[in-house]
Amino acid sequence: MNILLFLIPIALLFGLLWLVVFLWSLKNGQYEDMDGAANRIFLTDDNRPADEDPVENGSVSGKPSR
Repeated sequence: MNILLFLIPIALLFGLLWLVVFLWSLKNGQYEDMDGAANRIFLTDDNRPADEDPVENGSVSGKPSR
């Protein structure tokens, strides 16, 4: 029963810490654009040269690029 004297303040501290992190993320706009990242996959990368093959340079196959 004495363990509750230790666990209850720790649980309250973790809850307060979660609340502070959540409010910080709201303040910094983490939840502003929920669809942007999902739709970004459909955009083309115009900065990549046309002759560059992503499979050859290892960025698609998982091999490290040289």
